Amino acid sequence: MRVLSARARVAAALAVAAVLLVQLGGCAGQPIEGRPRGVGDIDAGTAAGIPVNNDGPTGPKKGAADAALQVENADGGEMDRLAVNALSDIYDYWSERMPADFDGKQFEPIKRLASYDSKGKAIKLCGQSTADLVNAFYCNADDSVAWDRGVLLPMLDKQFGPMSVVAVLAHEMGHAVQFRLGSLSGINQTTPTIIKEQQADCYAGGFFRWVAEGKAKHFDVNTGKGLNHVLATMFFIRDPAGLSASKQGAHGLAFDRVFAFQAGFSEGPTRCARMNQDEINTRISEKERGETEMENSRNGDVEFDNKKVQDLLQASLDEAFKRTGATPPAITYDGADCKKGNSTPPVSFCPDSNTVAIDPDAMEKIATPPKRGQEPGVDGAGIGDFAAFAEIASRYSLSIQKSVGVSLEGDKTGLRTACLTGAWAKFADLAGNANESKLRLAVGDLDEAVAELLQDNSLIAADINGKQVPSGFARVEAFRIGYFEGDKGCANQFS
Repeated sequence: MRVLSARARVAAALAVAAVLLVQLGGCAGQPIEGRPRGVGDIDAGTAAGIPVNNDGPTGPKKGAADAALQVENADGGEMDRLAVNALSDIYDYWSERMPADFDGKQFEPIKRLASYDSKGKAIKLCGQSTADLVNAFYCNADDSVAWDRGVLLPMLDKQFGPMSVVAVLAHEMGHAVQFRLGSLSGINQTTPTIIKEQQADCYAGGFFRWVAEGKAKHFDVNTGKGLNHVLATMFFIRDPAGLSASKQGAHGLAFDRVFAFQAGFSEGPTRCARMNQDEINTRISEKERGETEMENSRNGDVEFDNKKVQDLLQASLDEAFKRTGATPPAITYDGADCKKGNSTPPVSFCPDSNTVAIDPDAMEKIATPPKRGQEPGVDGAGIGDFAAFAEIASRYSLSIQKSVGVSLEGDKTGLRTACLTGAWAKFADLAGNANESKLRLAVGDLDEAVAELLQDNSLIAADINGKQVPSGFARVEAFRIGYFEGDKGCANQFS
């Protein structure tokens, strides 16, 4: 996040509804394009209707015979076998889904598959040398898919597991599908990059649902930790903070890419084909920013242990929730233990004292951004300041929920809490004017929220006892509802 001062150029402050009304009921709203809704109400125990099973297999199927596809420059090693088996399953998927979903159109296999080592002997692909080309890509010029078996694939495999490699190749095959569909997917040579990339992420999501349903020959993915790791890959391969979605080459931030993947997983390829500029403009999180705003946002992490920042966080939460009429909880930084009741370190809501109690050292670790190449939240790596602030906001929201008499235990509470945290995030995104000093979202903060939500011990989608919503898929979607639909979305879904 960042501190917005009178010297910063800011967007116009907009009035945002309180993130929780006393009347948590209300009429259901109309579906919007800002989130997947093809499977109805969010279920804390499923990923778009598929039950969460953390104990189920994830990765290459044991005993499955390797596929036989012709690949140029392959070395026959583990990474090439992984890639070929992935592409074989993706071929099977599109051979089934393309005619079923797109007026009988038949899927045609890729004309050229190629493997290379970006640190080894260079070859020429798509008009460029592969020397130091740490990438995987689809090239429409010669209808080819290529991958770096030397650096990229091993790095993904080490950081996120083999299914991250499958996800990247499913994305690249999504580009091939776009050009095969042409007008059926609204794609031509002049289509802006962000549309192509969002569609490709979405098509990858559709493929992963098929895998999760047990239909793939070579791979399994469980809808708990397995799918969470695939979603976390989006954080690793997201655009750098500050790259506007309107720029050529933009893929989207992790918040955007995860949405596109979830839309495909929930609703299938026809949903992906509907993604166009108008639809994307309603939800994309990285838009054009003024030059001064970019200078203030580029390095958006603030010092968590700064007293001014802590005071601004309290003020932001108090203002966001003030229309509920609830007495705001105090936020303390001298440990996360409650004198009575359960504690949920590193931050707890203590109902008897109406206090949000924080362990500052533990929270500082979460607030520290990961180093380049580190997986957020793994092996001691932090995530970023907004991840820490969102944890605090989630516990703060429990005080507001208590004040209006809703339950503070169970999965619905966890989903409601994630939703209200997302609504506060939108409030912070719109906060401030030229005469005020306020805490406001910086570029990339929503990505940090996604990364934190997918952690096994995150509190953003947890009840007062720290019991986390089982489905990481559902956690992210609940947060997104709050961000895009505010208190009404939270009330409609989680009353």
